[in-house]
Amino acid sequence: MSGPAGTLAAGAAGTGEAGVAGVAGGELGAALGRLRRRQRRRRRTDLALSIATPVALVGLWQLAADQHWVDPRIFTPPSQIAVAAGQLISAGTLPSDLGYTLARLLVGYAIGAAAGVVVGLLLGLVRPLRAALSPLFTALYAVPQIALLPLLLVIFGIGETPKVLTVVAVTFFVLEINALAAVRNFDPRLLEAGRAYGANGRKLFRHVLLPGALPQIFTGLRVSIALGLVVITATEFVASNNGLGFLVWNSWQLFQPDQMYVGLVTIAVVGVLLTAVITLVERLALPWLHHRHR
Repeated sequence: MSGPAGTLAAGAAGTGEAGVAGVAGGELGAALGRLRRRQRRRRRTDLALSIATPVALVGLWQLAADQHWVDPRIFTPPSQIAVAAGQLISAGTLPSDLGYTLARLLVGYAIGAAAGVVVGLLLGLVRPLRAALSPLFTALYAVPQIALLPLLLVIFGIGETPKVLTVVAVTFFVLEINALAAVRNFDPRLLEAGRAYGANGRKLFRHVLLPGALPQIFTGLRVSIALGLVVITATEFVASNNGLGFLVWNSWQLFQPDQMYVGLVTIAVVGVLLTAVITLVERLALPWLHHRHR
């Protein structure tokens, strides 16, 4: 068809295609909007549940103590624990003990995590090194790290070094195991893709292997911070005159359950906050992973 009639027909066809494309784009935008709203509702629900559950448990604990369903002399009600916490804060005891525990934990954690990641990656990449050291590390990891404390006290004496080294030990082995597993279980197709794009040597490690290993390394970081807190608390039970572990142990010996619960609650809060910090760093370092898992 030619002439004015053909021009009109072509224009009509173009208009129709544009209209269909516009409708399709509008439907896609509406679907994406509904998906985003559903994700926001899901996140709000998750947040509400994460807050409501501990609040409900604390309320139930208070009710049980008030109604004498449990012995309030042993299961101190939260209201009395809050009063004891205020007293310990006013006296400077709780901030001081918290500072000692955090300092020991964070120094040992930083040293152990850095060493564990480096050694784990090396063992994964260098077969002779893995064959030589993996059995030794497996045997040492089977020994409870808190059991090393007497030996460390004999070697280094009573001081800060043995306490920090217990955290270094537990953190090192967790990160070494996770980093090694991340390299050993790495998808070989990703390495082939990296080589196909010209990456080799350090570039292959930096741009392909390390980003692929980071999710499992961050898992080790989350696990080891909790284990490190457990170990430093247990160490302070028996080899310290300060710190949150000492606060809990000394309160138990003096039968001051309200102060003992203050120490336990503080330890739990510290664990939650430190884990949340690591999770936040993971989200910033691996945005593609969390975006995919939403």
